[in-house]
Amino acid sequence: MDDGEIVVTGHGLDPSPLLAAYSILALERDRGAASASGRLDDVLGQFAGVQQFRRSDSRSANPTAQGVTLRGLGGNASSRTLVLLDGVPVTDPFFGHVPFSALPFERLDRATLIRGGGSGAFGAGAVAGTLDLVSANPAGLPLAELALTGNDRGESELSGTVAPQLGNGYAVVSGRWDRGQGFWTTPQTQRVAASARAAFDSWSTSARAVVPVSGAVELQTRLLVFDDNRTLRFQGADSHQNGADASLRLVGRGAWQFDLIGYVQARDFSNVVISSTSYRKTLDQRTTPSTGLGGKLELRPPIDADHSLRVGIDWRRASGEMQEIAYSGATGAITARRRAGGVNDDLGFYLEHDHTFGPLRLTGTARLDRWAVREGHFIETNAAGAVTTANRFADRAGWDLSLRGGALVALAEGLSLRGSLYNGLRQPTLNELYRPFVVFPVTTRANAALKNEELFGFEAGFDFKRGGFELQATAFDNRVRDAIANVTIGANLRQRQNVDAVRSRGIELGGKADLGRISWDGTLSLVDARVEGSGASAALDGKRPAQVPAFTASTTLTWRPAPGWQLAARLRHSSAQFEDDLETDRLAPVTTLDALATVPLAPWATLVLRAENLTDAEVVTRNQAGSLDLGAPRTLWAGLRFSIGR
Repeated sequence: MDDGEIVVTGHGLDPSPLLAAYSILALERDRGAASASGRLDDVLGQFAGVQQFRRSDSRSANPTAQGVTLRGLGGNASSRTLVLLDGVPVTDPFFGHVPFSALPFERLDRATLIRGGGSGAFGAGAVAGTLDLVSANPAGLPLAELALTGNDRGESELSGTVAPQLGNGYAVVSGRWDRGQGFWTTPQTQRVAASARAAFDSWSTSARAVVPVSGAVELQTRLLVFDDNRTLRFQGADSHQNGADASLRLVGRGAWQFDLIGYVQARDFSNVVISSTSYRKTLDQRTTPSTGLGGKLELRPPIDADHSLRVGIDWRRASGEMQEIAYSGATGAITARRRAGGVNDDLGFYLEHDHTFGPLRLTGTARLDRWAVREGHFIETNAAGAVTTANRFADRAGWDLSLRGGALVALAEGLSLRGSLYNGLRQPTLNELYRPFVVFPVTTRANAALKNEELFGFEAGFDFKRGGFELQATAFDNRVRDAIANVTIGANLRQRQNVDAVRSRGIELGGKADLGRISWDGTLSLVDARVEGSGASAALDGKRPAQVPAFTASTTLTWRPAPGWQLAARLRHSSAQFEDDLETDRLAPVTTLDALATVPLAPWATLVLRAENLTDAEVVTRNQAGSLDLGAPRTLWAGLRFSIGR
């Protein structure tokens, strides 16, 4: 760097020295651009083993089912993976799901997946791992870009980005609007007059600015506003989520490096449940306002080249209340009004240290969390307004210590062995604690007595990199004690309960090859996940957690015959999984093929052709005693992308 030159990146401090001993997969912007749908949840499918609760995507799933987990440690829809965007948690404060429709991959520079429990900042919640999303900056974006795409059902995507340099800083302003009639999620043989396509209409806009405060300090600001509407299965079964997130981040890259973050999330969600027998509205979850607050301060003191150290404190608060009205399926009359919610807090102190001894690198993390569950309540009144239930739940709090340690040995040029062990925790979400829900005809009750999930795990593997070739392999054994699952307690009745544990063992493989104009990458996950149950959950003992496949794989082949040209094909497979905890309803295995082509028409214009599920494979996303929901059929897209500058 020349004297007096100020360079801002918009990124946080480099975590790589402290993560070298762990299983890490990175997806750069150019490889993620090969997605046939262009949606983040689809892009993450390139990481085998990453799953949401169901196989549905962010156009046809209920948003609350879009938690992210790894290694078969599921059992319900909550995220067991910590998801960060530019260092800030993005999961919903009340439900714990990820608002994928508001996070298009086109705004990102890269996505890094850190498998295994425990983490430094905001680490409570990283039971299965951490997904670190980093926004793109002008170095990877044109000055201005506009894209318009349509498909064979008449649906459309419109997106635009402006990324100007502003003095020694920059700004990135982007927006996206997706809308369409959707596809039929109900098989033709099961459709009725009330059946509806999975219509969707969502938009989001993001503004981000990065400015230098001094030669070694930069200020990053972000604002995200989004709105998302979907229809699920029946006419009137509409869901809606919206939000406004804002954050400030001060990053110092001098001798004493530091990272200071503060953020706020304002979210809301509503959902209407339609009876599958009377086709009347049975439940109107009319609003669920929630707020997320948080921040962190991390310091990295100057130490010699063989040591790295970071010390920090972080805090998160989630508060919210569900408000719903229940109706008689027979008459449509109001039967009850309910309010439920509370406040969750977590204050964490963490320290991470890394020491290199020649070819050996040792790293360790200690994290102490003070967690609290407060102000929990469930209030129900009848149609006349008389209170029938008034539950005020006792406040709870405690301390938990999480440790993580790892070792990396460089055996030869490009070849290293690694191993690690760790423990961690996840608080139940407000949704799990207080909000019952219905996927008709099954009702799942909340449980205000839920305990924290506690993970212990270990893993070992190797990484090989030479030239344009990379290979990674990891074997792991993870056990989540008091795992929260949707447990069957009666006919069409479940409750969220702590089972004894979910134990998952498996193998993960990943590889890349860059051969000039041709590139390949692939991942594979083989998981043996089992529930350990006794007492109320004894019937689950030895069974696989709901919605967890034993085998997933993804492979992508890309050819770039000339500058600006790209031809890509992606094959993905997921083995069979079960709809429920008792393994009574099976979802068949599925293999899908996607394709993409970009063809430059001019220096400023590109033709984009995409094909989702090219072979039109049947993707079963729900099986409730033979009543099915389906995922996206074959969908063909064509569009134009206009870019200027850089």
